[in-house]
Amino acid sequence: MNICVAVLGAGSWGTTVAHLAAHNVPTVVWARDPAVADEINETHVNSRYLSGYQLHPDLTATSDLADAVSKADVLVMGVPSHGFRATLEEVKPHLRAWVPVVSLSKGLEQGSRLRMTQLIDEVLPGHPYGVLTGPNLAKEILAGDAAAAVIAMSDPGIGEELQRVFSSNLFRVYVNDDVVGSELAGALKNVMALAAGMADGLGTGDNTRAAVITRGLAELTRLGVAMGGRAETFAGLAGMGDLVATCISPQSRNRHVGEQLGKGRSLDEIIEEMHMVAEGVKTTKVVMELAREHDVYMPIAEQMDLVCNQGCSPVEAYRGLLKHQVKHELHR
Repeated sequence: MNICVAVLGAGSWGTTVAHLAAHNVPTVVWARDPAVADEINETHVNSRYLSGYQLHPDLTATSDLADAVSKADVLVMGVPSHGFRATLEEVKPHLRAWVPVVSLSKGLEQGSRLRMTQLIDEVLPGHPYGVLTGPNLAKEILAGDAAAAVIAMSDPGIGEELQRVFSSNLFRVYVNDDVVGSELAGALKNVMALAAGMADGLGTGDNTRAAVITRGLAELTRLGVAMGGRAETFAGLAGMGDLVATCISPQSRNRHVGEQLGKGRSLDEIIEEMHMVAEGVKTTKVVMELAREHDVYMPIAEQMDLVCNQGCSPVEAYRGLLKHQVKHELHR
């Protein structure tokens, strides 16, 4: 394929997606820190975020945003939600017309409560937009373990073309035309991963974890459908698949935060020692605002908001969940 991909953000997942794309097309990853870009170019590793893993030898890196963006035929946004809008504004003067923009971020903007594709459409009107999402732990993919993902684009034809850009024998990319559902599933499951980790940190068993995951899926599906997503999307890779991986894996940042909270550590202490962003922490407040706006019952998300933003202890949250009235399992 005669196209060039630019990935903005050299964190663990942005670097991994750039590595995958480099197998198929010329790819450059933009790193804000010149030292990270130099290391990728000189040694084909990103020791800050992916120590011990070798990157594709044809992958190049730069710390010059304008240079990366101006040559791109496909732009991939691998920056966290809190910096997404500002990065789009930086990109705007350098991006050619009609270049597709793909979000990797699994978060919602504070204040506006917008999804990342809504930000793309707002800041870069006219550009096709979409998401690449699913149960994708970066280190497992770089280790050569099989994985699958979903690409959902505003233009399904472009989605089918991009499917070939990111796919490999071990990384299977499926097409979905439900951008809203695919994107919301990725953002909402992080809140449930906090809850699953917190339960583990409190020393509860596998039964509790299974209950949190399945009832969490019910919550995120209810809100996602209320906001325009399709229920079947939440039963697929973007929803159930990503939820399971994030709730059970020791590599999951959001599960780690929840587990440490359950063990009695403070949120500030946990976040300070992390080198990467756990989107679920910032998302809890936004999710509850959306739940109230759409009149959606989300008791797990409510307790996570109380813990992350209102000083509630994990033990109190756990007890609070058990006090909720038991309803019909298929309650909507």
